[in-house]
Amino acid sequence: MFNEPEITKLEDLGEFGLIKQLTQHFELKNNTIKGVGDDAAVINPTNGKVTLVSTDMLLEGIHFDLSYFPLKHLGYKAVSVNASDIYAMNGTPKQITVSLGISSKFSVEAIQEIYDGISLACEKFKIDLVGGDTTSSKQGLVISVTVIGEANEKEVVYRNGATEFDLVCVTGDLGGAYAGFQLLEREKRVFIDNPQLQPDLAGHDYILERQLKPEARKDIIEMFKVLEIIPTAMIDVSDGLASEIFHIADQSKVGITIYEEKIPIDATTYNMARELDLDPTLTALSGGEDYELLFTIKQSDYNKIENHPDFTVIGHVTKANEGVNMISKGGQKHELKAQGWKAF
Repeated sequence: MFNEPEITKLEDLGEFGLIKQLTQHFELKNNTIKGVGDDAAVINPTNGKVTLVSTDMLLEGIHFDLSYFPLKHLGYKAVSVNASDIYAMNGTPKQITVSLGISSKFSVEAIQEIYDGISLACEKFKIDLVGGDTTSSKQGLVISVTVIGEANEKEVVYRNGATEFDLVCVTGDLGGAYAGFQLLEREKRVFIDNPQLQPDLAGHDYILERQLKPEARKDIIEMFKVLEIIPTAMIDVSDGLASEIFHIADQSKVGITIYEEKIPIDATTYNMARELDLDPTLTALSGGEDYELLFTIKQSDYNKIENHPDFTVIGHVTKANEGVNMISKGGQKHELKAQGWKAF
């Protein structure tokens, strides 16, 4: 009898393991500086400039729930999360293409709502819509956005540049998007159980906006130029702080230690996490979709960000053999686990 071939389940590899498995044998044959493995590909150096390219796909039922996600916000978010990938390379997004898979349940007016949101984001981030595609879908709404950006070749920031003694920093605050998501899910369940009850969302505007209308940190890239800072490594926080720390540690071949008490968490996020019986720290570490920037800098640049309200130093880079750790508020060292959003 023939032996059955061994089958590997998608969840055994996970999203990033699968990407590595599928792409590791592809060689760069053209004018490509960086292919798969960072926030964006880097290609075509010309006169000191490089082109940055990234793609994200949003699927109904996986990345968004239309029972509470306004279509206009969805269009805005689809652009913002792609722009974030370019900012994470220290670049500037310039153009996008948008492709939609649309089921028959959507009207022309509904699709127009999505494009109204796309238009608002393009205006906010100074991006041109230059093309795309539309097709029918039997599985609900699919939005795929490809963003094209540019950067000075010598100023592109990858995930692999962190070195021992660098400072680990993050912008803004973390966990708000996940707290907003959990709040929306709770109110959805309440409504399903009793459609006569109205959602209780009052006073939670901040965390709801973090989930429904995230803002890519264009301002931070502009601030880096003002402060004359080029991070040694950078990534956007899309899958949770812990996951992104592991990406930088893995690609830079270093260890990283962060301090729980330094992780910036907004009071609204903290209070909602407690109300939902969630650990606020784990919400920040594993929640995802904050689209803040996690980056490392040389210690000599510390004085440039020391008193800046948008920057928080949360740790430092160590030798690779020290691993990835978090020092708890009680002073205990714990090995950090990457438990962010999983695609499979």
